[in-house]
Amino acid sequence: MTQSLKKFATYCLSILQKSFPDAHIELNYDKQEPWQLLVAVCLSAQSTDKKVNEVTPALFNKFKTINNFANADILDLEAHIKILGLYKNKAKNLKLAAQQILTKFNGQVPNNRADLETLAGVGKKSSAVIVANAFNIPAIAVDTHVARISQRLGLSKNTNPDKIEEDLSRLWSSNLWLSAHHTLIFHGRRICFARKPNCLGCPLNNVCPKIDC
Repeated sequence: MTQSLKKFATYCLSILQKSFPDAHIELNYDKQEPWQLLVAVCLSAQSTDKKVNEVTPALFNKFKTINNFANADILDLEAHIKILGLYKNKAKNLKLAAQQILTKFNGQVPNNRADLETLAGVGKKSSAVIVANAFNIPAIAVDTHVARISQRLGLSKNTNPDKIEEDLSRLWSSNLWLSAHHTLIFHGRRICFARKPNCLGCPLNNVCPKIDC
């Protein structure tokens, strides 16, 4: 990891932060309820945040607590999230995760990644999103947008999300990880698309090496 790459990464992030000063998590949930964030994050796998936000109001109105999810009729739970991809598996995992939290963690969502990743349906990316947004613990989650932009900018040569996370964590100080995560996602959703990225409208157009673009 060279100093020049760190400087480049810092420069790119600063430019993107100016372009997207309001970058934030776009999933809707009660900020006082880590469980709602966990549910929304798990539902977002292979679905858009927009779709998730369409189902969570009615879902959280019907199943208000972790206990409600743990004791939910699985068919009822499925019916509330049926418009999302993999809804049967997601319903099963949410019910099981709620039961695990009740039995193993005294009804409290764990505030560390190791424990979170023991829960059904919670992987490394999801645990990073949860600890960073719910508990203000530094983490940079790598989704498809973060991975794509990191590779196009040359910030990581890896394709494995865990390796990309390690690379990015070395490039930026921990107090920037959450901001970097949100900022790169905003950039990926609005300019640096997977197909036909809007390079002419990109604030990094003059410095981006456009690797695999």
